[in-house]
Amino acid sequence: MKNQIKHFIVLFLIFSISMSAQIKIGDKTPSITLKDNTNNDVNITSFKGKYVLVDFWASWCAPCRLGNKKLVKLHNEVNSSKVEIIGISIDTDANKWLKAIEKDKIKFTQLIDPKGFDANAALQFGVEELPSKYLFNPEGILIAKNPSEEEIMKLIKS
Repeated sequence: MKNQIKHFIVLFLIFSISMSAQIKIGDKTPSITLKDNTNNDVNITSFKGKYVLVDFWASWCAPCRLGNKKLVKLHNEVNSSKVEIIGISIDTDANKWLKAIEKDKIKFTQLIDPKGFDANAALQFGVEELPSKYLFNPEGILIAKNPSEEEIMKLIKS
C-alpha cells in the first residue's frame, strides 16, 4: 500500500508540474529567444504592441504544411503593423525546415527550436500536437488557443 501511495504522489507531482508548464488564457507571452531562418536571434516578446499569433509546426507534419498555406494567405490579408505571425518549428533538421519555408512561400517570422517535442519553447507553451496556435493581444496576454482563421480575424478586428 505504501508503494502505491508513493507511486500516486510521484505521478501527481509530475502531472502538476507539466500542467503548470502549459500556457493558459490570460498568461503573458513567455520570453523565448530563438534563431530565425536568417540565423538572427529573435525574442517573441519583441512584438508587443501587436496581436501575435504563434504557430508551432514542423516540416514533416502534413496538417502543418496545409496550415502554412492558410497562414500565408492570412499574412497577406492582415495589417502587418497590427498583427505578427510567428512560426516556431520543432524540426530537428534545420535544412528540412528551411526547404519547407521556401516551398510554402512563407514570408512571416520563422523561428526554430530544433529539439522536437522536447524543445524548450514547446514545453513552455505545453505543445502536445502539431500544429498548435496561440493568439496574444497587443498587451502580450494569451487570448485564444488554436483559433480558426475566422476567430483570428474576429478577435483582431474587435
